[in-house]
Amino acid sequence: MSSLLLIEQALNGLQFGVMLFLIAAGLTLIFGVMGLINLAHGSLYMVGAFAAAGVSALTGSFLLALVASLAAAAMAGVVIEMTVIRRLYDRDHLDQVLATFALILIFSEGTRYLFGSFPLFLDKPEWLSGTVTLPLGIEYSLYRLTLIGVGLALAAGLFWMIARTRVGIRIRAGENDREMIGALGVNISRLYTLVFALGAALAGFAGALVGAIQSVQIGMGEPVLILAFVVIVIGGIGSIKGAFIGAILVGLTDTLGRFLLPQLFALFMNPSEATSVGSSLASMSIYLLMAGVLLFRPKGLFGEA
Repeated sequence: MSSLLLIEQALNGLQFGVMLFLIAAGLTLIFGVMGLINLAHGSLYMVGAFAAAGVSALTGSFLLALVASLAAAAMAGVVIEMTVIRRLYDRDHLDQVLATFALILIFSEGTRYLFGSFPLFLDKPEWLSGTVTLPLGIEYSLYRLTLIGVGLALAAGLFWMIARTRVGIRIRAGENDREMIGALGVNISRLYTLVFALGAALAGFAGALVGAIQSVQIGMGEPVLILAFVVIVIGGIGSIKGAFIGAILVGLTDTLGRFLLPQLFALFMNPSEATSVGSSLASMSIYLLMAGVLLFRPKGLFGEA
């Protein structure tokens, strides 16, 4: 096994992890502040990817496509928060699950109506194509390396906003005692809309960034949503730090598992069987990780009661 190839796969896992964080951070913010289970969060990821692909096809500009993904996902978030989600805050979680599941179907069929059923492709810009030489002579994709840098920069900015700004103070206060901050004059409805739009924008931006690696298609948000839920359960519901650590753990576990397990089983069985068994176990690895964390930390790594 080549150590350089192992490092390359670890970088792929880090890239996957920081993209998961952008999705999971919005999801954990929404649940932490509003107490809302939002199954439609993956659809906002899909909205951002389709908006970016559509604008890129019209203008040829990747940067405009990224701006479009942020704007489209945020606007979609504001619309559904004001028209649907706002009616669910005082309802039980079953009502929230049913309503947001209905939103998944609406977004899927609406996207199919606007863009058709065939996948779209978002081309990487020329200035982010090719590879870059890292220490130890590792040749790595410039675009994936950029995704890591952008994801880490956004994570740092989100941590700073939550910890240092007035909006962040209100968000943290809303997690602990929403009635009290309402009594102090904070507009709760406006705060909820802002948090929902922020979470939606992060998800849509992640969809646009990943859309240049894989095809943009209907239903692309649901598998990512499942992983995002795994991330916030591992990290602790409502914890941004937990979402970041959980996302990195999930990204590395999934990517390295798919790389290492087939090679491990190849020592005991023929290559085709080893690939099949190893890939199956790799798909289970993140759920085994979640089970292991919950066994010792039922509230997650950084969760509170």
